[in-house]
Amino acid sequence: MSIKKEEEHYYQRSKKRERFDKRLVLKIVSEVEAGVPRKQLMEKYGCGKATIDDWMRQYGSAGYQASKREIRSNLEKHTIVRAIIEGHMTVAEAKVAYQISVSKTIYSWIRAYQKDNDIFIEEKAPPMAIKKRSTSSDIKDLQQALKDAELKIETLNTMIDIAEEELKIDIRKKSGAKQSNK
Repeated sequence: MSIKKEEEHYYQRSKKRERFDKRLVLKIVSEVEAGVPRKQLMEKYGCGKATIDDWMRQYGSAGYQASKREIRSNLEKHTIVRAIIEGHMTVAEAKVAYQISVSKTIYSWIRAYQKDNDIFIEEKAPPMAIKKRSTSSDIKDLQQALKDAELKIETLNTMIDIAEEELKIDIRKKSGAKQSNK
């Protein structure tokens, strides 16, 4: 008694824009999950890598989906974000250290952290930067520096006015004036 192997027949596409037979799609998905190289399946069935990737996302088993994406705990995400915020590492360093394939993932965690904690985080801030409180002597020093700068500006404007009068030339650029062709 011989066992006959039934060949499965799938709808053959006549044009590239037509859809694949769903039974064929499910067969390809099961073959990928079984470990058949995608390149081999692409050549055999005439489909692209992106198409197979889409099918795997759509029809792949839960076990396959879980194996493709590493799910991190909130504690681990929080640890990574805090390390970046406190300046102990950059996003690129965290990406390598924690084996995260896409920087966008880390940036989304940072945005979620900012939203939850109502804080603003600047990644390029110097590490361990401590904000210094202003004292009354600092304010007085700043006010004096401002007065000195205003006096200097007034002096320079007066000098320009005198030079324009005595030399009979325009030193200040007029609005809308064109550059000279020298």
